[in-house]
Amino acid sequence: MYFAALLARTEDGWEASDLELDDVESLSDLIDLARSAAVDDDTVVALIEQEDAWFGVVRVDGEEDPRYFVSNASAADRSSYGSMLTKELLGSVDEDDDLDELDLDGTEDGEDEPVASYTDEEDDADDTRTGSGAEPVPAGPLGDPRLLDDLGVGHKELMSLDGDALAEIADALGATEVLEAVR
Repeated sequence: MYFAALLARTEDGWEASDLELDDVESLSDLIDLARSAAVDDDTVVALIEQEDAWFGVVRVDGEEDPRYFVSNASAADRSSYGSMLTKELLGSVDEDDDLDELDLDGTEDGEDEPVASYTDEEDDADDTRTGSGAEPVPAGPLGDPRLLDDLGVGHKELMSLDGDALAEIADALGATEVLEAVR
């Protein structure tokens, strides 16, 4: 069972809306829903959780590239919505029908892009690996653990969350009441 919600930042705090995953067939659909929930192109955070097995956070700031984090990539990869995130993070998303993603100049987009696998051996280390999309899905966190740093959820805290992680994230953002209203 999944729970998903969108938190849109406003001048007065956060607005929450239930995210109907039945309408989401691709990561692009999720990003489009997040952007449509934005107030004045402000930050939107999409939260997805599957029965305490894994959680994912997608952050959309206006027209900037979205940022992603998955708490347990190997567990997420075994679910339909989680696999959308892990494939994006590992660079193995195949969207041939999207003109922006077509290989029109003979080069592969993102070929040398770092895969956002994160370990916390050193506090400020930028620990990334380069991937071709054929990499195995790592057990543990994957993505940008610092995507909520400026909103009150530090990377160490985000990586250590388990159980009802979305409630803890909402609490740190000051959005507990609005998230509970859509649960």
